[in-house]
Amino acid sequence: MSRLPRTGSSPAIGGALGIGGTIAVVLALLPFRDQASLATPALLLVVAVVVAGLAGGARAAVITALVAALGFNLAYVPPYGTLKANAVDDYIALGVFLVVAVTVGVLVAAQADRRRDAEHREAELRELYDQLKTLSAAAERAHVLEQVDEQRSAMLRSVSHDLRTPLAAIRAVASDLRAGVVYDDATRTELLDVVCDEADRLDRLVANLLSLSRIEAGAMRPERQAVDVAELVQLVVHRLDAVFRQVRVEIAIAPSLPLVDADHTQLEQVVANLLENAARHAPPRSTVRVEIRRKGDAVEVRIADEGTGVPDWERERIFEPFRRGDGSQSSGIGLAICRAVIEAHGGRIAVESTPGGGATFVFSIPVRS
Repeated sequence: MSRLPRTGSSPAIGGALGIGGTIAVVLALLPFRDQASLATPALLLVVAVVVAGLAGGARAAVITALVAALGFNLAYVPPYGTLKANAVDDYIALGVFLVVAVTVGVLVAAQADRRRDAEHREAELRELYDQLKTLSAAAERAHVLEQVDEQRSAMLRSVSHDLRTPLAAIRAVASDLRAGVVYDDATRTELLDVVCDEADRLDRLVANLLSLSRIEAGAMRPERQAVDVAELVQLVVHRLDAVFRQVRVEIAIAPSLPLVDADHTQLEQVVANLLENAARHAPPRSTVRVEIRRKGDAVEVRIADEGTGVPDWERERIFEPFRRGDGSQSSGIGLAICRAVIEAHGGRIAVESTPGGGATFVFSIPVRS
């Protein structure tokens, strides 16, 4: 369907078109007025009135109708060239023509105006819709940037705190040794152990940050190999011996465990993060229990502590980056890395309640074919 001009009706243009059309019809049919009936020129002159109404509105239609009636009378109603008529029927025909022409012209003009207004409103709505889409896209981009800034700020706060704590301990020991403070052998060994433990803690933090950057970049690709989960867990527990100074660790290993198909380094990082998390939340002189068993086509590892546990409403959110539990001093990235690594291996990870109080983190890795 064609659209009307968006600029609206123009009486001058409509009148010119209508009057020009009227003159053209009168001149074109003038040679045939004796052979044709009055109906033919009347219908064609009404068309000229309709054109005037479409282009110029009601005023142009009325003016064209008057001109058309005048032309109809002069050219087609005997006696020709005068405003008189020979019969009453001719006067009636002339009046009917004028009424019909004016009525049709006004109605067509009104309909054209309504259609033109509707098209204008549609165009305005489309323009408004496009503006809303643009604003929505801009708002969404701003929201994403705000989230990125919040995560970056959270990461900087977390990392700065986690870096300062071990660095402060290392700096204190180094300062004493540089100052020439004399310690007995036992104290000196203990201080060196502190330095080594804090250096290991820094190494784990840096490893987590590198893993998080690979996860965000979509570059977490496990280099799979045959891994003995029980041996890996025992190795990590031994390496984190300093972390478990105030708690006991019990390991229960089911017999005849199959190997799993996993990235040894990434899986070791998962176990280290979960064990360190359990030790951080376990009360002094409590027990952290590690259970390794086969469950279907996977090897399942359960790490349970006797701490405050995780509320039900936090059990999914706790695996989000920079999400900390109440009173936690962690960076908030360890559990997010655990979930990303386990899911990249086709396994699952979750947190449950420990009978008697505490949290139990459970993850499974598919067995090696």
